[in-house]
Amino acid sequence: MNQLSDTQQMTAGSGAKIRPGRTRWWIVWTLFCSTVINYVNRQTFSVLAPMLSRQFHLSHTDLGMILGAFQFSYALTWLFGGVVLDWAGTRIGLAMAAAWWSAMSLLTGLASSVAGFAIFRFLLGMGEGFNWPGASKAVAEWFPRQERSLAVAIFDSGSSVGGALAALTIPWIALTVGWRWSFAFSGSLGLIWLMLWLRVYHPLDRHPRVTAPELALIREGMDAAAHSETRGIRKWAELARSRNVWGIVLGRALTDPIWWFYVFWLPQYLSDARGFSLKAIAAFAWIPFIAADLGNFTGGWISGLCIRRGVSVVRARLGVCAVSCLPILAGIPASRVHSVYLALALICVALWGYASWSTMGLTFPSDLFPQDVVGTVTGLSGLAAGIVSTIFTLAVGAIVDRFSYAPAFLAAGLLPIFATATVLLLIRTPKPAVGAASRAM
Repeated sequence: MNQLSDTQQMTAGSGAKIRPGRTRWWIVWTLFCSTVINYVNRQTFSVLAPMLSRQFHLSHTDLGMILGAFQFSYALTWLFGGVVLDWAGTRIGLAMAAAWWSAMSLLTGLASSVAGFAIFRFLLGMGEGFNWPGASKAVAEWFPRQERSLAVAIFDSGSSVGGALAALTIPWIALTVGWRWSFAFSGSLGLIWLMLWLRVYHPLDRHPRVTAPELALIREGMDAAAHSETRGIRKWAELARSRNVWGIVLGRALTDPIWWFYVFWLPQYLSDARGFSLKAIAAFAWIPFIAADLGNFTGGWISGLCIRRGVSVVRARLGVCAVSCLPILAGIPASRVHSVYLALALICVALWGYASWSTMGLTFPSDLFPQDVVGTVTGLSGLAAGIVSTIFTLAVGAIVDRFSYAPAFLAAGLLPIFATATVLLLIRTPKPAVGAASRAM
């Protein structure tokens, strides 16, 4: 922190110390709310899956197709959304996305068949794919290096809170007034958030409430250029050849299926294998999401602490990945143990490790690339992760119909080992020229 003392404590004419403002933290907590709402919307169907399966006679393969439709469009929109956000800007891009996904969630309440649910889930994914590239881009624009992983942990933890909130509230709404009203509830939340977002977020150089000390702190802590040194086709060609891009892409592709497995299939698993009613799912299914929330902050806090103590940014992030992959292995025996409470405890440990790893994976683009391509790199990783996750989701549905959940738990436990090996082999600190360009700005 000594390197930031001149920026953090600026002296006014009277000798009083002026501390940086907190506009950036208002922004990241608004992004946290967006992520919470994003997950409430996508989890509504998963939480209701046991009820909808009985009412519409859905097989696990049918469920896999519906969930896979969301994931496929979600994956495509990560790439498309990243490019759009880099072109149009974070403020307008996320506002349009929230309006779209809210409308699609509301319309899902009209579905009454496999095709209907699949179509509306596909359209929902088209909007929700903007959230993470947009939030990552906002963090790259607004946070210095030593605060960046904590900022990512804050907005990313909204996924766990949203998952827990959905597990607690959606069953109650469905049992009280009907399942269609559950989709109406989740869809309306995004429209409320939209008004908050347009008030809170403006670009850094035009924000009416950012102070000069805060602006100085942010700019001093930038270790990536605001703009790439190359333009046009050359810029995209350099990204395609970058080992850091491939490390981020492959790392995400091999870890995200873990999250989607637990997010989409946990309520159905508790119903199928453990005999849980919808009320019991509401009582217990939220707990693993809280463990994931703790994982977000664990990874963000540890990597930030290491950086403040002199460890290089990239080494700190990679170190957290290396340690975090080990707890994810706890998910492997979860389907085998007799006690449902022990099974939930093991799933909690696995999701805690995953969330810590994921926080690093989402921070890498803003650590390693200029701001004008952060959305694109994040989008590329989301595209790859979404495609692999879609295949994994479809495979889980087919495997459960034919065998059991055990092979899926095994695969979800082993994938992070390969993901960690990939990022350790490929990701490297950017060349000094990038940092020099940043300081020159």
